[in-house]
Amino acid sequence: MVRRPLMGLTFAVSFAVLCLQPGRAQQTAPVYPDRPIRLIVPFPPGGPTDVMGRLIGETLTKTLGQQVFVDNRPGAGSTLGGKAAASADPDGYTLLLGSAATLAIGPALYPDTGLDPKIFVPVAAIASVPFVMIAGPKAPVGSVAAVIAYARTNPGKLTLGVPNGAPPHMLAAWFNSLTATDILVVPYKGASPELTELIGGQIDLGFEPTSVVLSHLGDGGMRPLATTTATRLAELPQVPTMIESGYPDFVASSWTGIVAPPGTPGAVVDRINLAVNAGLRTPELQDKLKMLGATAMPGTPAEFGAFIASEVPKWTAMAKLSGVNTQ
Repeated sequence: MVRRPLMGLTFAVSFAVLCLQPGRAQQTAPVYPDRPIRLIVPFPPGGPTDVMGRLIGETLTKTLGQQVFVDNRPGAGSTLGGKAAASADPDGYTLLLGSAATLAIGPALYPDTGLDPKIFVPVAAIASVPFVMIAGPKAPVGSVAAVIAYARTNPGKLTLGVPNGAPPHMLAAWFNSLTATDILVVPYKGASPELTELIGGQIDLGFEPTSVVLSHLGDGGMRPLATTTATRLAELPQVPTMIESGYPDFVASSWTGIVAPPGTPGAVVDRINLAVNAGLRTPELQDKLKMLGATAMPGTPAEFGAFIASEVPKWTAMAKLSGVNTQ
């Protein structure tokens, strides 16, 4: 008489435990991230963008507790790396280091690659690096006003070196257009040979990010004429801005941030965003960014998305002005 109720109770408890199993499985499911993360940097190793990617990769490794490794995928104006990221699984384990070059200039110069930057999910802005217009030691100019005056009376005689297809190339075309000048733009295969000839006096002018310029100033090799910032830089307080030089629209920076493949879950995006922002607040990363002449850009994914939307048309228009031949 007693055993039957006990057997019934045992069955009820066992049934209840079985019913709870799905809930338990959900509670013990892996939490992102549970394996290494790939950060595609669409540039060769060693350049300023690659350095920025490795800095944020190290920071995210510490913050997320999983290895974030850099996968360099250069080529076709950085669109090859962009294509690789766009076709990756949208699970948060493949990310792209985005920039004006990858999300605006590259797609404009290499339309045949079919990269549509609008498909990416904005995750987190990292930092921006302003540009400086510089003059070589033999350039017959010492200010933006002098550059314009000389260029207008001596069309085609001033030379301005640029890494071919890179943001400085776009700025050179923009400067010629805004100032109605005819400065000869000389493309180089990279920033290194261009700087070598600028310092040596073979070319007159250049546009370079502060990450490149700051270490070369003060040795007599080059002279800063103006920055592309809204206000003067603390590192170069004596150098006027392009705004002060009479061109209020000439504001530009080389920026970086993380974007993800289309369809990446919002929870994953928010997790990475929080980790990036936490890293940007650490004195260690702030010091390293300062050495690059960079300013941290913490913010939400929505804010980064709005920033990209405002930047892409500007850089795309400059790319069309540049007349860069990618064939």
